Amino acid sequence: MTKKKLLIFAHYYSPDMASTGQILKDQAEGMTNEFDVTVICAVPSYDGTIASKYKTQKYYFEELNNVKIIRVHVPEFSKLSKMSRVKNIITYFFGALGASHRAGEQDYIFAISQPPILGGVLGLIGKWQKHAKMIYCIQDFNPEQIMAVNYISNKLVLKAMMVADKFSCKQSNLIITVGRDLCQTIENRFKGKKIPKYAMINNWINEKEIYPLESTNEHMIAFQNQYKLKDKFVIMYSGNIGLYYDLENLLKVIQKFKPGTKTTDGKEVIFAFVGAGAVLNQLVLYAKQHYMDNVVFIPYQKKEDLIYSLNAADLHWCVNAKGMKGVSCPSKAYGIMGVGKPIIGVLEKGTEVRTLIEECNCGKCCEPGDYVEVANILHWYIEHANTNKVKQMGENGRAYLEKNLTKNVSIEKYINALLSI
Repeated sequence: MTKKKLLIFAHYYSPDMASTGQILKDQAEGMTNEFDVTVICAVPSYDGTIASKYKTQKYYFEELNNVKIIRVHVPEFSKLSKMSRVKNIITYFFGALGASHRAGEQDYIFAISQPPILGGVLGLIGKWQKHAKMIYCIQDFNPEQIMAVNYISNKLVLKAMMVADKFSCKQSNLIITVGRDLCQTIENRFKGKKIPKYAMINNWINEKEIYPLESTNEHMIAFQNQYKLKDKFVIMYSGNIGLYYDLENLLKVIQKFKPGTKTTDGKEVIFAFVGAGAVLNQLVLYAKQHYMDNVVFIPYQKKEDLIYSLNAADLHWCVNAKGMKGVSCPSKAYGIMGVGKPIIGVLEKGTEVRTLIEECNCGKCCEPGDYVEVANILHWYIEHANTNKVKQMGENGRAYLEKNLTKNVSIEKYINALLSI
């Protein structure tokens, strides 16, 4: 029996460290038994730099684990420069359109909400080009996301973005969101009008790659030693150090916990930030200016090493800025649950991830902007470090993930969703 053909537009795709790139790799590879899968993506460039082997051609054709990949050349960029990021995005958009002609006939077009707005437009044009069915996977709603952090203030631009994205939604055969609160946003966008068909499928972590390690694991110990985390109580933020997480203000809360602060069992408290992004330099400068010697900044870890860095912490942040309810869903929660660590969630009530944390009791949560309560939760964890109550939180998260949020469970939902339209 001939397989149906599925074309996925993915701005970022493995080996890029973007969470969507890792998720789409799992998804694409997990669907190859049912579909003939092609991915159109940018050359690896999530950190803004591009390897020399990807600088000589417009397109690169690869195959990885039965997935055909067309990589589009894009220019290098700085996450601190809006113009260079816009140039990178626009180049990918037009390059992806050109690459789609090389992908041949398709039965399904799968687009995600990255790049903002243009991801949906790519899917729409692909649908028209291929006379295919379109699935629009919304990981983040825009322009709502950029409005929440005032990244763009021009009202005409924002209105045009909203019109474009609503049109992409209306023309989709199916919208898939990654959170219950994001489903509500679809309904709010089309209130009083015909609501497009939609479904909700959680993101995931590969539970066979990300899992709890024994404290004696040599690779984890090597990571701890490299960054002077051994025998410390480590509170970690791991992921994009970007605009949507209010990290600058959270660092001011951390400042109240002076170097030398110890848990009740005598371990020194260390705050670790693992990753990179638009506000990293601001955080580094602030910590240096205020002599925050208990704060350490660590580069992005390779995918195969993520298990060691996540396990090296005793407690993990999962945060979003105020205004992100119904707009964005931080996938980092799944990795934290994967390694069985408790969570400090700075997330709005009713958001998907906060609901999951509260349902399975794998952490403590408060509202974004409630910095007094953030400090109170940190104090609580420090006072209860290494107690059974805290360990049980981590175990609760892992158990819930194994039952409800595994890769195979979610990918099977994607396959069934596509075959239903």
